[in-house]
Amino acid sequence: MKEVGDPAEFAKRYEKDGADELVLLDITATPENKPTLLEVVRRVSSVISIPLAVGGGIRSVDDARAVLDAGASKVSVNTAAVRRPELMSELSREFGKEKTVCAIDGKKIGENKWEVCINGGMKPTGIDMIEWAKRVESLGAGEILYTGVHTDGTQDGYDIEGTRAIAKAVSIPVIASGGAGKLEHIYDTLTAGRADAALAASVFHFGTYTVKQVKDYLRERGVEVR
Repeated sequence: MKEVGDPAEFAKRYEKDGADELVLLDITATPENKPTLLEVVRRVSSVISIPLAVGGGIRSVDDARAVLDAGASKVSVNTAAVRRPELMSELSREFGKEKTVCAIDGKKIGENKWEVCINGGMKPTGIDMIEWAKRVESLGAGEILYTGVHTDGTQDGYDIEGTRAIAKAVSIPVIASGGAGKLEHIYDTLTAGRADAALAASVFHFGTYTVKQVKDYLRERGVEVR
């Protein structure tokens, strides 16, 4: 992990550059058993008008309400949902499917086989990823944010196979995450990977590409973007 700057300042820049949505993930909240950083959510949400999804440390309906009250548009849960699947139903009933995102961290463990991981991708669970994706859809998740544990941070490309496998198994939108390093990686996950959206961090944070460059690249190749 590297500290790269102030979240609110980056958020303003990304909105100005054409980002469709921002995702704020508190990656230490669950492993360290801490609450979500609500003050950061407030600061970020106060300077943008595009949707803001927030995840990390959300373990209950009350936690989710606090995050939404702080300015988030959606909440994303991973570890807490694996430990208590009915949380997905509770969140969906209370706030609606459109505000309920299930984050899935998956690691490929064999031919056409992936395992769900929790605690920021550090702890394997033995749960089949595709079956879990189907289950969270049935429980009320409105979107799935899929991160390939084995590709995340590599900048060598998304887990195209895993993304496609989830997209084929569910009817809700799938956001691909983990591994963007080149423009073609984003194109590949939206086409071959059948993702509805692509999330990237490092390539934007370190100035490798701008959101506008990504959108221009995709548009030139026939991918519909906003």
